[in-house]
Amino acid sequence: MNISTENRVRTGNLEIAGPLHDVVEKHIAPGTGLPAEKFWSALETMLAEMMPKNKELLQERDEFQHKLDSWHTSRKDQPFDLEEYTTFLREIGYIVEEGQDFTITTENVDSEIATIAGPQLVVPVTNARYALNAVNGRWGSLYDALYGTDVLPETDGAEKTAGYNPVRGAAVINYGTGFLDSAAPLATGSHGDVQEYRIEESEGNYQLTATMSDGKSSGLADSNQFVGYVKDDEIMSILLKKNGLHLEIQIDRQSQVGKGHPAGVKDILLESAMTTICDCEDSVAAVDGEDKALTYFNWLGLIKGDLTTSFSKNGKVVERGMNGDREYIAANGGTISLSGRSLMLIRTVGHLMTTDAVLYNGEEIPEGILDTMVTAYVAKNEQNGNVQFANSREGSVYIVKPKMHGPKEVAFTCALFSRTEELLGLRAKSLKVGIMDEERRTTVNLKECIRQAKDRIIFINTGFLDRTGDEIHTSMEAGAMVKKDDMKNQRWIAAYENNNVDVGLAAGFSGRAQIGKGMWAKPDMMAEMVADKIGHPKSGANCAWVPSPTAATLHAMHYHQVDVFAIQRELASREKAELADLLTIPLLKEELAPEAIQRELDNNAQSILGYVVRWVEQGIGCSKVPDINDVGLMEDRATLRISSQYFANWIHHGICSEEQVMETLKRMAGVVDKQNEGDSAYRPMAVDFENSVAFQAACELVFSGIEQPNGYTEPILHARRKQAKAKFA
Repeated sequence: MNISTENRVRTGNLEIAGPLHDVVEKHIAPGTGLPAEKFWSALETMLAEMMPKNKELLQERDEFQHKLDSWHTSRKDQPFDLEEYTTFLREIGYIVEEGQDFTITTENVDSEIATIAGPQLVVPVTNARYALNAVNGRWGSLYDALYGTDVLPETDGAEKTAGYNPVRGAAVINYGTGFLDSAAPLATGSHGDVQEYRIEESEGNYQLTATMSDGKSSGLADSNQFVGYVKDDEIMSILLKKNGLHLEIQIDRQSQVGKGHPAGVKDILLESAMTTICDCEDSVAAVDGEDKALTYFNWLGLIKGDLTTSFSKNGKVVERGMNGDREYIAANGGTISLSGRSLMLIRTVGHLMTTDAVLYNGEEIPEGILDTMVTAYVAKNEQNGNVQFANSREGSVYIVKPKMHGPKEVAFTCALFSRTEELLGLRAKSLKVGIMDEERRTTVNLKECIRQAKDRIIFINTGFLDRTGDEIHTSMEAGAMVKKDDMKNQRWIAAYENNNVDVGLAAGFSGRAQIGKGMWAKPDMMAEMVADKIGHPKSGANCAWVPSPTAATLHAMHYHQVDVFAIQRELASREKAELADLLTIPLLKEELAPEAIQRELDNNAQSILGYVVRWVEQGIGCSKVPDINDVGLMEDRATLRISSQYFANWIHHGICSEEQVMETLKRMAGVVDKQNEGDSAYRPMAVDFENSVAFQAACELVFSGIEQPNGYTEPILHARRKQAKAKFA
């Protein structure tokens, strides 16, 4: 994409960055049936109506924090009284009164969200290659996922080699056989004993039959699991279904892998990433009009189905676009067409940040308002049929809204969506909302948050990372917080995870909306993920985040093992999470040894620096950052919020000193420099601390952490990224 760098274009009271103006006028507008000048006029109307309320809500956040700080400070020498604290929170309106039970009424929700449980990807929309990989991750090779990861050990000759290793291949086939025996068992025998799969016809209907090694035949234990096939001269693929998810047995006796299987199975494809959140928020570094233009251009291409990218791989140029649909002969002799792509949601930004991509009367505008209006404008391309592939068969637009604090902010979002529909001519309630349950005031008022969006909500999700950052900042004056690793074992965490499911089920989410769980943060540790992440579907979550298409394929196995909707029916009658547990502040009770304190400081400093240096100086919003033990962890702004707030909290309460933290930051900068020495675009920090924009950004995040609104990192990151762009232009 070629983005102009022209100066601002004035339209009415708006001043629009040239690159953004170009994308809207030349790319988005032509397929909408609504001229660009009417869009800009609608945006101006929206800003006049909604900007004051947006500011008012942010002011309310600050007022709540001031009251909380004052309450804790005034009781600094008293034992914490949970009952008194709860009463205080109700008196100031932090906890609102709960109304009567209700059921959400959202309509026109696609099955990938409403009735199918499966993995969910989150991908930065600014990276076209990653975005296309994620959307195409609807289907994934189980054999490739097993061969290329640590799920299978590299022992007894089963190493991952440059070429195909038949010993490892045999281990993959054996694992795949075990999966098939679990997900689609035969009436008798094992898939490992099958010599041939056949499709047999009887009175216009087709069934799968397997010839076993003893010459006998067997069908599936549940014949309804066979739903279709593709056939050329020989059977090429067999389509099965379990718990709403499809899997495809691919047969090719001439292939390198198929030669090693008695029935010629060359692969097992799994329907994997059922949904993908294309992210404009935590995983991107979009700080100006040029960045926002790229964000919206890529989202338009994903919706229209014409986004492409090229890149070099193994010395060859690879062209990538979006996968087409998959066609099968159905078991009843008809045809089946299945989407080859994830259903896409878009995560816009929250209410806090403003952007200079558009100025209104000379003032930066709320970035979340701009995101909503442009997202809806892009959607008119799909509404008018100007797309290669339809994303939503139901005509809905799925917008995940992060970092909302309580019911008033959810109500504001719904009002924003409703007014957007009116101004741009979209069907009422076509803009659906996903609520990220990642702020404390949302957690304790989740039922009333959902009530505000009951006719357009499609998603609630627990975000442990941001939720922890808010937990620390909200109770900053209450005392020092437990160590990071100990935070996961605190009472509020278990209550928080259960409460999200409990409230969602009570509001009628099952079969109508998603209840989600958070990210697996260790992309190279897939064996551990396969062992542990089954806990998410077992918790009643019908989607959970994974860091890659490969991880989505491996996680998909869990949804074949667990009937999430049956779990949800069981959980509906369990004892609900207690508010008292949710409000239990995770305060440090023990005295830490100096070595333990330094270990914690080293770990947090390395995390902050490793992430910030790429965000600020390279514009990489989400990346795999080696931790202090060189274990690659997926880092985004949520993890940065935790680490920076830990430093601020521990300094504030005397667990460590500013001098100790600065020494730690400088020492760990050298470690991070060494970890990145193979990156030609990397600029070392330790060479010149004073002039390293990234290092100064990290220091500001730490030493100004208490002053940051709700502990958010965006204001500092955006300012420092702009500084770096100007410096290194």
